[in-house]
Amino acid sequence: MLNTDWMTTDQSIPRLAVTPGEPAGIGPDILITAIQQPFDAELIAVANPDLLKQRAALLNLPLTLVEFNSTIPSEIHRPGELKILPIDHQIKGIPGKPSPNDAGYILNTLKIACIGCLQNKFTAMVTAPVNKAVINEAGLPFTGHTEYLAEICGSGYPVMMLADQKLRVALVTTHLPLSEVSDAITYEKLKQVINIVWYDLHNRFDIQNPNILVCGLNPHAGENGYLGMEEKNIIIPALEDLRQNGLRLTGPVPADTAFNLENLQTFDVIVTMYHDQGLPVLKSRGFGEIVNITLGLPIIRTSVDHGTALSLAGTGQGNCSSLTSAINCAISLSKVNERQNHKDFFSTKVV
Repeated sequence: MLNTDWMTTDQSIPRLAVTPGEPAGIGPDILITAIQQPFDAELIAVANPDLLKQRAALLNLPLTLVEFNSTIPSEIHRPGELKILPIDHQIKGIPGKPSPNDAGYILNTLKIACIGCLQNKFTAMVTAPVNKAVINEAGLPFTGHTEYLAEICGSGYPVMMLADQKLRVALVTTHLPLSEVSDAITYEKLKQVINIVWYDLHNRFDIQNPNILVCGLNPHAGENGYLGMEEKNIIIPALEDLRQNGLRLTGPVPADTAFNLENLQTFDVIVTMYHDQGLPVLKSRGFGEIVNITLGLPIIRTSVDHGTALSLAGTGQGNCSSLTSAINCAISLSKVNERQNHKDFFSTKVV
């Protein structure tokens, strides 16, 4: 059942572009499943229509596609119906078996959705998972959605933040081998990431004075240099400088104690130094309910918290809860500037 507590009653209807991701994966399935419920927005699939029709038939779910017309005012989503911005491509992959021949199509859907957001045709974009290996196998360099969208935007500095309705975790570094993380954490980078986190929490999440907890890199946050010098040489000086500019920051704290109950009741976000420092904690709390939110870009982009799940594609066993949460979050972020004293999807403190 869709949780509608956060919905508003104003007349502004967000227009969301949704990319189904890898054609052979679970993306088309969870999109078709998710749109069987109501949303307080207009949803436009940027996709090949035949792919969606075939997958709906395989899942035995109703699907009516209506070609998207940007000159018509947006309207509330109707369950079982989906606006479509058709992308012409003969899909080669079949459920569970991706094809590198579809890589260009996948990137094209992202590019069209992103440019549409930049041109204000869409208020936000929501992405289903892609298979990085297949895209790279096609000879197209691709490290992830976040980096690709930043390239298309041509401005901003992307920061990955994952969240559920109780906890937010932002990352200083993302898709890097662990051996490269220390060199990637610089004084300048850390300041830039934290400034972006503060700015977007303040402006997009309507948190007036964000309270930010920052993890150290090393065990025991370096233990005064005994277990590593990154805290003394980089992290502490960067945090002190940011505090001088008025930011509410605590840290660096040891990551193994950062997620205790007292901290989760106090802080609006926990900033971790690398991908697997904070995300296992978050995902263990409610995998499938978490939203990936890209901060630091001139567009709103949310995504699911899982991969392509090739083995589940076309089986009807996929769970659309993360995509539903990503859509709801995008709707809320789209409306944040239009509401007074609103209570958005992630506006409460972590608990």
